[in-house]
Amino acid sequence: MLIKLLRSVAAIFVAVAINGSALASTEWDMPIVWPDGNFHVQNARIFADEVNKATDGDVVINIHPGGSLGFKGPEMLTVMRDGLVPIGELLLNQQVGEAPLMGLEATPYLSSGYDDLATLHKHWLPHVQGIAKQFNQMFLYIVPWPRQYVYTKVPVASVADLRGIKIRTYNRSTTGMFNRIGMTSVQLPWGEVVPSLAAGTIDAVTTSASSGVDGKFWEFLKYMYPTSHVWSSNVVSVNLDAWNKLSAANRDAIEGVAKRLQPQFWDVSKAEDAKKVKILTDNGVIYGEVTASMLKDMQEQTAPMLAETIESIGGPAAEIIDAYKRELDN
Repeated sequence: MLIKLLRSVAAIFVAVAINGSALASTEWDMPIVWPDGNFHVQNARIFADEVNKATDGDVVINIHPGGSLGFKGPEMLTVMRDGLVPIGELLLNQQVGEAPLMGLEATPYLSSGYDDLATLHKHWLPHVQGIAKQFNQMFLYIVPWPRQYVYTKVPVASVADLRGIKIRTYNRSTTGMFNRIGMTSVQLPWGEVVPSLAAGTIDAVTTSASSGVDGKFWEFLKYMYPTSHVWSSNVVSVNLDAWNKLSAANRDAIEGVAKRLQPQFWDVSKAEDAKKVKILTDNGVIYGEVTASMLKDMQEQTAPMLAETIESIGGPAAEIIDAYKRELDN
């Protein structure tokens, strides 16, 4: 009888210990606007798994892709600031309404590829992290999208062929750029792109090959042109109130995971373009040529946007660009 009683008491203590551990653990919901197959979502799942391991299961991050929590991309900076979710993923250049400097990297033809972009980030990101802090958050890692394309229904051989076409854009920079070369920009968040294509309210899209596959563009658009006109990056951001509730050991572990995975995620981005282009062309999208004269026209017509962007942003923008260009020239 005494043994049974002791076993019962022990079982109660075990149950209390287990429940106490469960209550002590941290569970975060992480919204992402991109669909489940997108490489940014896949990166986030890897990050969440590694965080779980690094914190011995004490921090659990649940990934919610496809905008399933109801938040739109351009809202994410303020969503994170207000603590509506503890952690989230956002496209920096969609936040320019709140923080104009976050759109600097998306200035047309500012960077020619990943190496240039990494150099720009060296001078730009410290300022961006400062802005993040003002919005009650901290960016854990940053990953660029692959090169950008222009998708159309009709063949294009020159800038003149683009004039008058309604094109989906996604931020202030791309909207200004395509208006400048004579297209009609329609700025839309990702969730509205495919419905707009289906409804015929847009006839072209600017985005990556990754998003072209996500949206099954072969159902709506016939051609894709590698204009590589802007570069854009996504960050994973954590609300500082939620962050500061973690133990110092867990904060160190999560920062370590982010630092370790970021270069790997950049490599994923670099490989993503060729992989997704193949899927698009296998499904009938024609990979068009951007002629030297067309590229030159696009660069020349959009060149004034750099000075305009620097003046519009103000603050450290000119200093960042000067330091970036000096390093490129050395």
